[in-house]
Amino acid sequence: MKKVEMFTDGACKGNPGPGGWGALLRMGQHEKELSGGEPDTTNNRMEMTAAIKGLSVLIEPCEVDLHTDSKYLIDGITKWVHGWKKRGWINASKKPVRNAELWHELIELTAHHRVHWHWVKGHSGHPENDRVDQLASDAAEQFARAD
Repeated sequence: MKKVEMFTDGACKGNPGPGGWGALLRMGQHEKELSGGEPDTTNNRMEMTAAIKGLSVLIEPCEVDLHTDSKYLIDGITKWVHGWKKRGWINASKKPVRNAELWHELIELTAHHRVHWHWVKGHSGHPENDRVDQLASDAAEQFARAD
């Protein structure tokens, strides 16, 4: 199984507002950067989208070390999702789970890979996290200017 290092981040200018996401994938010496955004979104949606877009470009099952500064993303996919499934996608507050369509997409994608989730402190001089933060911010800025 091929090993991939992935770094993801999301950004939003206003929350909600114009948002962007960035992903950096590394396999051996090869690196690929991805980014994009939406005109009206939230920071959490962009954090999730970054992971989804990164995982979706992998064409075969891989062992993925996914690094993110989003506790929402990590806690959601590793802890909360089990309860949501049991309760029919209702959260602990008895309300429909936010971003359920993105959670479903992420669950589907992670089923094809062996994903190890790693939290990194944002804005702390972590080179790859700083890079994907820049990609996400630049994408959000483009959507903010287009507005």
